[in-house]
Amino acid sequence: MPKITVDGVEIEVPAGVTVLQACEMAGKEVPRFCYHDRLSIAGNCRMCLVEMEKAPKPIASCAMPVGDGMVIRTDSEKVKKARKGVMEFLLINHPLDCPICDQGGECDLQDQAMAYGFDRSRYEENKRSVPEKYMGPLIKTIMTRCIHCTRCVRFSTEIGGVEQMGLLNRGENAEITSLEQAVNSELSGNVVDVCPVGALTSRPYAFHARPWELRKTQSVDVMDAVGSNIRVDVRGREVLRVLPRLHEGINEEWIHDKTRHAIDGLKRRRLDRPYVRRDGKLQPATWDEAFDAIIEGFKGLGGDELAAIAGDLCDVESMLALKDFMSGLGSTNIDCRQDGAKIGNGPRGSYIFNTSIAGIEEADACLIVGSNPRWEAAMVNARIRKRFLKGRFPIGLIGPEVDLTYDYAHLGEDPSALAALAKGKSDFAKVLDQAERPMIVLGSGVLARADGDALLALAREVAERYGMVSDNWNGFNVLQRAASRVGGLDIGFLPGEGGRDLAGILAGCKAGDVKAVWLLGADEIPANQLGNAFVVYQGHHGDAGAHRADVILPGAAYTEKNGTYVNTEGRVQLGRLTVFPPGQAREDWTILRALSERLGEPLPYDNLGQLRQRMIEVNSVFGSLDQIAPGAWGVFGKAGTVNKEPFSLPIENFYMTDPISRSSETMAACSEAFVWKTGEATGTHG
Repeated sequence: MPKITVDGVEIEVPAGVTVLQACEMAGKEVPRFCYHDRLSIAGNCRMCLVEMEKAPKPIASCAMPVGDGMVIRTDSEKVKKARKGVMEFLLINHPLDCPICDQGGECDLQDQAMAYGFDRSRYEENKRSVPEKYMGPLIKTIMTRCIHCTRCVRFSTEIGGVEQMGLLNRGENAEITSLEQAVNSELSGNVVDVCPVGALTSRPYAFHARPWELRKTQSVDVMDAVGSNIRVDVRGREVLRVLPRLHEGINEEWIHDKTRHAIDGLKRRRLDRPYVRRDGKLQPATWDEAFDAIIEGFKGLGGDELAAIAGDLCDVESMLALKDFMSGLGSTNIDCRQDGAKIGNGPRGSYIFNTSIAGIEEADACLIVGSNPRWEAAMVNARIRKRFLKGRFPIGLIGPEVDLTYDYAHLGEDPSALAALAKGKSDFAKVLDQAERPMIVLGSGVLARADGDALLALAREVAERYGMVSDNWNGFNVLQRAASRVGGLDIGFLPGEGGRDLAGILAGCKAGDVKAVWLLGADEIPANQLGNAFVVYQGHHGDAGAHRADVILPGAAYTEKNGTYVNTEGRVQLGRLTVFPPGQAREDWTILRALSERLGEPLPYDNLGQLRQRMIEVNSVFGSLDQIAPGAWGVFGKAGTVNKEPFSLPIENFYMTDPISRSSETMAACSEAFVWKTGEATGTHG
């Protein structure tokens, strides 16, 4: 390891790091604009100049690799003068419009001009002006502010995987542009975060608030099953902004656009009071009237005539409370698999992403089956792309051909390609045979097919045949789409002995055997198949489930409660309350606790602490936060005949997959720009 002297202090640093990184390791701050830890080195802003012994002039530390014996000075008069000169050049054309700039208070240029810049300007010519550029419904541009660091270009190309942004012309005429096209990437909002000035800002958030006005809360995302770590910014009782929070194991420092911008759906189509259906119409009611209607609807019904279905955005606390509530009524007809997936009856390793999201970077071959990870889990897809760019990572896809932002071998569209692999008859079989750490990514849509059990068994057979599961590696992965799915399976929100699953509940409603159904935020089921059953809908948006309900109980959205969520890799995380629910809405588990008291079967917990202790009793995995416990392995799935029907993709529109995003005007604008106009509402994306 080379030794380097920084401002008189000798330190040892890893080989291959840059001088800038070495200075940071020595505790010295080096200003920069174009350099970013996760992007390639551009070396074009020159703000990171330092003095190197024996060098004729200051060097760009971001682009200079460390050499043994280097002597670096970061605070000499020569360095200070060079930085002031660079800053003076950067501000030649920059408009002094900080009072109206959305980046004000969070601007790298603002901060570094104060810390390293000159206190006056010698430039007296006219400033140049650059026309604004259209980059879609999410990105607002004021390109006169641009300092041409090219961070946005490098992000969209390297991490987003779309080559739609670039630098035109040279010198004073240089301009960043997307050629007047909307940036068609699920990760496009991140270019606002990487922009060190106010050239790219958030269009939906423009002129809404200043950073010092906001109350900031750390939480987790529920728009998919990845569990991205986020920061929720609130003013008063309104969520104004969601930003990514650093978590190397999950989302690094990025989030996708639905996580970031669907939040305007939190204030539209909300359920803020109970409703009871009278004379065929839903009418406002008090909590007592709603509870009385439920008690009347449940009167005289046995446990086999009651059923409950949990939706995709539910926290574990509310699902466990509902499970205990139904158990108290004698019912085992419960299911958390809104899509009818044939999963959950085997060991934990049969329904989680065992490799872990960070573990993708250690794999050396990948097989994707019946999934479009770009839409189902954009942050997982970004991690696969990251591994792909390192090289020697062959990828095979079984299912519809889609643009995944990386190259792959298309092996077929139906289960016969998977069956051929299981028998070793595919060309890709040789790739998996030669790999030391191969992995398979099984889309959750595969398991929702009628032959889902057989396909799960077939995928396990492939994993075992090619050594994907060993003592120190587990390459068998199920890519879940619902934030509530793994948590629901962990607490056993599944049919008990003799109980009905989703298909059984719907069939029972049609036949009249199931007379009452409780929908806990379940909006993705075919509500028209609930027949004449008495339906209670507990949730936060007036979506499909609420329209069918006989009684509506207003619950809390994910930003309005303290809840536990388990992501697709089995990591237990906590979502935090940032604002209180609107109107008379309440946290979901408290509603069930209050109703159980009225029914004479009170749930055995009176506060959140007691409920979480009950969760640990049900499954010890809830005793450890932000940890990944290895999933148990065993025999799962049910060997049988698979049909020849091609795999289909479960998501037709990335921007509208749940009640919150379907209520969002921003997501509607994205759908219009990226899906409906381009005819991509078939699950493909490019």
